[in-house]
Amino acid sequence: MKKMFVFVVAGLLFNAAAIAGGPGKTKAADKTLAIDAKSSTIVWGAKKVTGTHAGTVVVESGSLIVDGDKLKGGSFVADVKSLVVTDVTDKEMNGKLTGHLKSDDFFSVEKHPQAKLVISSVTPKGGNAYDVTGKLTIKGITQEVKFPATVTSDAKKVTANAKVVIDRTKYDIKFRSANFFENLGDKAIENDFTLDVNLVANK
Repeated sequence: MKKMFVFVVAGLLFNAAAIAGGPGKTKAADKTLAIDAKSSTIVWGAKKVTGTHAGTVVVESGSLIVDGDKLKGGSFVADVKSLVVTDVTDKEMNGKLTGHLKSDDFFSVEKHPQAKLVISSVTPKGGNAYDVTGKLTIKGITQEVKFPATVTSDAKKVTANAKVVIDRTKYDIKFRSANFFENLGDKAIENDFTLDVNLVANK
């Protein structure tokens, strides 16, 4: 009976090893890599009837979760108080627009100095491509967002790139939105704005 028990246990162990890829091989544990804030960037873009505007926001902190070279999750925090406009060269006009974007009409940076995105699911699409779902918090309001991303890896770092399209009205940013105000004419501002996110995490 003891010999039979030993044979059964040995058989189970052998099968487990085979499933894992052979003796001594197990699935690599997920690793959490800290984002290099200085190497990471966020570029925002917005449209209105009469043109476009663009600028940047500083990445404050974050992490990417990987299994080998594959993205599994992650998050980042943006310093909204660092928001700047990069397409307006006139110093006075730039200052007015930047100040307005930081005001309660838009991002209320004094009350809500940070924005955060937390990845909730990742679907590999082949190669370096992924479909990502996450929870984005702006002005203390959290909404689900979905976006495509590409992730590349080398011996020293993992780089994740994504363009996130955001409906500002879902975060109580309704200034000159045609959804809420009539007869805006050429003063209307589109509801959607974009974030081109580039996150670099060192291995």
